[in-house]
Amino acid sequence: MILLDTHVLAWLQQEPRRLSRRAEAAIRRSQSTQQLAVSVITLVELANMFNRGRIRIPGSVESGIRRFVNGITLMPLSLEIAALTTSFPPDFPSDPMDRIIAATASAEGIPLITADERILACPLLKTIW
Repeated sequence: MILLDTHVLAWLQQEPRRLSRRAEAAIRRSQSTQQLAVSVITLVELANMFNRGRIRIPGSVESGIRRFVNGITLMPLSLEIAALTTSFPPDFPSDPMDRIIAATASAEGIPLITADERILACPLLKTIW
């Protein structure tokens, strides 16, 4: 199982050429065994991206989200994940959404696919890019 950062999911759906070769290969392997996951907070980020026009989709925000996460496991927010959001180093992104996504990967013991350099630099996470 691998966890996709929100921007990685968006690129996978709309601009796959932006993915690194390592990320693309890991995603392809995980797709073949239905082992792709996103944090539930990614749904909120997608809704905001659609609503602000950062990602253009036909139909409603809800139908767009459904299309983007079709076949992808949704990882819930838990007390453990909430607590883990406070455990990252000072140079880690302060954005709560980034922290929830990273904490989800950490709690589940799975790699996070992200292009965010500050997240990639975190020694507490297994990452792929």
